[in-house]
Amino acid sequence: MSDSSSTTTQERSRVASKEEEEEQPEEETVEELRCPECGGNLAKNAARGETVCEDCGLVVEEDEIDHGPEWRAFDSKEQDQKSRVGAPTTNMMHDKGLSTNIGWQDKDAYGNSLSSSQRQKMQRLRTWNERFRTRDSKERNLKQALGEIDRMASALGLPDNVRETASVIYRRALDEDLLPGRSIEGVSTASLYASARQANTPRSLDEVANVSRVEKDEIARTYRYIVRELSLEIEPADPANYVPRFVSELDLGDEVERHARSLLESAKQAGIVSGKSPVGLAAAAIYAAALLANEKVTQREVSEVADISEVTIRNRYHELLEAEESIPMEA
Repeated sequence: MSDSSSTTTQERSRVASKEEEEEQPEEETVEELRCPECGGNLAKNAARGETVCEDCGLVVEEDEIDHGPEWRAFDSKEQDQKSRVGAPTTNMMHDKGLSTNIGWQDKDAYGNSLSSSQRQKMQRLRTWNERFRTRDSKERNLKQALGEIDRMASALGLPDNVRETASVIYRRALDEDLLPGRSIEGVSTASLYASARQANTPRSLDEVANVSRVEKDEIARTYRYIVRELSLEIEPADPANYVPRFVSELDLGDEVERHARSLLESAKQAGIVSGKSPVGLAAAAIYAAALLANEKVTQREVSEVADISEVTIRNRYHELLEAEESIPMEA
């Protein structure tokens, strides 16, 4: 019994010593983050290749390895020329930008022109490369749709984040088999319209229809369908989101924009915004704000920028002024 108990005690001591040995490196790594002199925080200086204490200034390490590029660039053009990596992946391309493209210039790596036989060979390679990039109907569908989204977004002046979101929405619609019975142009236009509203940079349905190849009714019908099927969370359009763009296109001042926002806020409090076109409300608020700020602008100019009728502006204009007058009386 005594021999077995002594053996058990020795095994326990060995296990304990091993655990202490394993814990020691962890304690050392924690200590490495502190200054050995004063215990302060350490900071790395990549430009000088040093690790320095923030409190006492002690240089703990020097001549560290620089993991960045070995070249220097002084402007964005030089950086693009020297960089040896491609563009980041993006959903705005059907292959997410991972495929290889053959340049259209018939020149070699040294800038010399290719011979006629080499030019013919490169043209055949470009043709086959283009065919291999879109090998099935799904990729061809995606390529056409993303091209349409990019074209319409450029015409509407929408930023890259809206295009990226629209591409993701279209990919989801394609993966969930929502396209049968609907046109590629219709779904891509509806995806862009939904993306613009999600990003709070909305465009009116008339503006989107002007740059699209499908009718307004089809865009609205497809938009409602993909929002319902994909469970997209899109808030009702806020008239105030249209105000900065319309004010900028009319070349009006900041005071007009402030007055217009104040009129729309009064209209919300009065409860006259629901059920009315946000574009019409924004246009009427700008027209009323311009009159209040003594800036000259006609109803026709506002209607052309907002792409709505002058009658709508006149009707909403009176409603906004009445709502503005009613709020102080209630207070």
